[in-house]
Amino acid sequence: MLIVSGTLHVDPAERERYLDACRAAVARARSTPGCLDFALSADLLDPGRINVYERWSSDEDLLRFRGSGPEPGTLPEIRAADVAKHRIAATEPP
Repeated sequence: MLIVSGTLHVDPAERERYLDACRAAVARARSTPGCLDFALSADLLDPGRINVYERWSSDEDLLRFRGSGPEPGTLPEIRAADVAKHRIAATEPP
């Protein structure tokens, strides 16, 4: 299992437009085989921050989805990003 998580930073005035433009991508991800969860969300404290959380069954599933991204220039500019892929060896209840 893989988890992709981190943050994106956009102009605070553009954050809602960015998230709204990603609705179709989130829906497409969630319907992609191997996607266990996919969420982009506005941060409660930083008006320019977007939180990223994805959970995938395999690298192949993730790569299949990544090949179907948005057209360049259709989203507001990402000013900074800190996103990483984590390989999960085991899961258990909290």
